Amino acid sequence: MRVLLHGCNGRMGQVLTRIISQLEDMNVVAGVDREPNKYNNNYPVYDNLTKVQEEVDVLIDFSNHTALDSVLEFGLKRNVALVICTTGFTPEEKTKMREASKNIPVLNSANMSIGINLLNKILGQVAPVLYGDFDIEIIEKHHNQKLDSPSGTALMLADAINASLDNSLEYVYGRHSKTEKRQQNELGIHAIRGGAIVGEHSVIFAGAGEVIEINHSALSRDVFAYGAIRAAKFLSGKEAGFYTMSDVIG
Repeated sequence: MRVLLHGCNGRMGQVLTRIISQLEDMNVVAGVDREPNKYNNNYPVYDNLTKVQEEVDVLIDFSNHTALDSVLEFGLKRNVALVICTTGFTPEEKTKMREASKNIPVLNSANMSIGINLLNKILGQVAPVLYGDFDIEIIEKHHNQKLDSPSGTALMLADAINASLDNSLEYVYGRHSKTEKRQQNELGIHAIRGGAIVGEHSVIFAGAGEVIEINHSALSRDVFAYGAIRAAKFLSGKEAGFYTMSDVIG
């Protein structure tokens, strides 16, 4: 499989470069990055998608949500499957992805970890059983360089819980300046930023006499790369459509 890495000189781009170089059934044929000369990669790196001449089967994107238009344009023009791993998309940008998926395979997930996406499925089963007797809170921790808050993953987990409860919950982002007791339909989401934390997410179900806590910790960025690779292989030969990691592990 011929891969184009968009954002190849970022942290995740370099992790993917290392891991894919060890695979026999996949290779990086080109990369795109706003700093094309930052590293000495063993594939050509361009500063713009329009300059890519190589034949590509799939584009893996770990860049910035503001680059979405150019990524979608490349995929549509070259008939290339897209694995979009970036977070922070606006509702309008998410709609653009859905529109593009009518013509090419597009996979997007707020988190590429297999474990997180399995947890996402589990929460949809657990929440309806506990809600009513248990309050639900989410705490996410990330490194001090992360731009978006709360994390896309925390929102993904919250949405899975909320969907299983007929979207009856109200998201509360922290409780600074609040001087009233917690309402039953609240789903608290809290963000911590510090050091080099790769990614930790805790979902807490707090009842009157017991607490159930479900945790996931990413010990290295390799887990996101392996998920992206698995997603790329999943898209091979797929018809046009919108996919998520839930489809990959389904």
